[in-house]
Amino acid sequence: MNIQLKSYAKINLSLDVKGVTGDGMHLVEMVMQQILLCDDIAMSWTPGADGLEISLKTNRRFLPTDERNLAYKAALVMNEIRGGDANGKLEINIKKRIPVAAGLAGGSGNGAAVLHGLNVLWGMDLSLEELCGAGARLGSDVPFCIMGQAAENDVLKDRFATDHLACHCALATGTGTDLEPLKGLESHIVLSKPPISVSTAKAYQGIDSIEIPERPDTEELIEGLKTKDYSRIEKNMVNVLENYTLKEYPTVVYTKNKMQEMCAGRAVLMSGSGPSVYGLTGSIKESRAICAEMAKINRESFWTRTTF
Repeated sequence: MNIQLKSYAKINLSLDVKGVTGDGMHLVEMVMQQILLCDDIAMSWTPGADGLEISLKTNRRFLPTDERNLAYKAALVMNEIRGGDANGKLEINIKKRIPVAAGLAGGSGNGAAVLHGLNVLWGMDLSLEELCGAGARLGSDVPFCIMGQAAENDVLKDRFATDHLACHCALATGTGTDLEPLKGLESHIVLSKPPISVSTAKAYQGIDSIEIPERPDTEELIEGLKTKDYSRIEKNMVNVLENYTLKEYPTVVYTKNKMQEMCAGRAVLMSGSGPSVYGLTGSIKESRAICAEMAKINRESFWTRTTF
């Protein structure tokens, strides 16, 4: 039995930090949007009699292919949910396109795809709410990736056609796993990742002791998305983690400044804790032209669009 799924990247239209829990977890209020840039996940299941054997391969040689990989962990979680009785060989092949450690939820999306794939291959018939519960055990971005993949993958659309959680955009609150589906942004975008990685934990810790000069008005952003009022949307495309990352990483500042020069007054924002920066554009032609220039600065630059 086989299944192929697309594992989509996400961007943050906004990201605000509202506080810290007693155990040090940051409370967020952010709007996440799925984009078409994706990895390909191919899975095959061969029943056997000697327990669960997992074989994971990827075209990025530096990525782990064992329990350190969220896709591998996702298979273990699904086996646990079904009672630990899976017997056979599971092969997972990940073709990566999404930059790694980029603030785009690439690894989280891979984990989400494996949850979806095994839900089909093993005939588990879990709802999106149940899958999101499983995904929350893997990471805070995984539930949103589950919802977005359900809305965009052709092989999943019929299965979740009446499930309100199947969406391309959502408001995330709490620790990031409390999700409310939203009307999404319709836009072409250019995405560029500097050749560095940023620690998400350090970014969140880094803003704990500094003043945040600007925060998004999340309610106004959501209203703008509902009415397609791009002035209200772009005014509130604010990511408070930029206050740490832009201060600590000059290459991210350089990338954002270059993107702003070419996006002609449109919103330009860092996604997640960075280092990826994206800008809104008006057409494929414009996106491709800007992407060609950004690729001279950062090899991992892409033109794409949001899903909606």
